[in-house]
Amino acid sequence: MPDPVVVLIEDEPQIRKFLRATLAGQGYRLFEATTGADGVVEVGSRQPDVVIVDLGLPDMDGLDVIRRVREWTDVPVIVLSARGQERDKVVALDAGADDYVSKPFGAGELLARIRVALRRTAGASHEADDAVFKVGELRVDLLHRQVLVNGKEIRLTPIEYKLLTMLVRHAGKVVMYQQLLREVWGPAHTEQAHYARVYMAHLRHKLEAEPARPRYLLTEPGVGYRLASE
Repeated sequence: MPDPVVVLIEDEPQIRKFLRATLAGQGYRLFEATTGADGVVEVGSRQPDVVIVDLGLPDMDGLDVIRRVREWTDVPVIVLSARGQERDKVVALDAGADDYVSKPFGAGELLARIRVALRRTAGASHEADDAVFKVGELRVDLLHRQVLVNGKEIRLTPIEYKLLTMLVRHAGKVVMYQQLLREVWGPAHTEQAHYARVYMAHLRHKLEAEPARPRYLLTEPGVGYRLASE
C-alpha cells in the first residue's frame, strides 16, 4: 500500500510546521498550499486521500474551496478552524466537509480523524466487509440485523435500529440532526429535533454502560451525533 497522500491548505506557518512533523512521523505524504486557489490545484493534481483545509485563507473562504473541490471529488475533507461556533460547523458540513477540528487541537485528535476518514474511503470499496461494524464491546451485524454488546444480543425497536444503522454508515463522522431526521423519520420531520433526542436516550440506555457518559453515541452540541469508531 502506498503512503496516504494528504493535501493541507493552510496559511499559518506554525500550523503547517506542526502538521508537517506530525504527519511525516506517521507515514503520510504531505503537500501544502497557502491559498485557496493553490489548494484547489493541489487537490486536482495530487489526487489526495484526505484534504485538510483551514477556513480563514488569505484569498478566499475555505468554504468556497470545499464547494469547488466537491464539484468533482468525494475525497474526505477535514476542516481546521478557529471559528468554533456551532453555526460554523453546520455551514462547513453543509458545504461538503466530512469532519471538523477546532483550533487549537492536539496531534492525536487530528490523526484519529484522518484514520477515520481513510477507513471510510476504504470501507466504501468493500461493502461486503462492512456488513459488521465493531467498536469496543459494540457489534452491529447489518446483514443479520443483529446488535450485540459484550456478546449479548440487544433488542431494538425498528426506529432505534434505523437510527443506529444510519450512524453506523457514517461512523466517526458527525451526522447532523436534519440529516438524521430526514432519513429516519422522513422529510416532513426535519424540524423535530426532539424525536432524535428521545430515541438517542433510549439507544444509550440499551447500548451504553453509563448512558450519561456515553462511549459510543456521542453528541456534537448544536450540530448532531457521532458514533465513535475507535
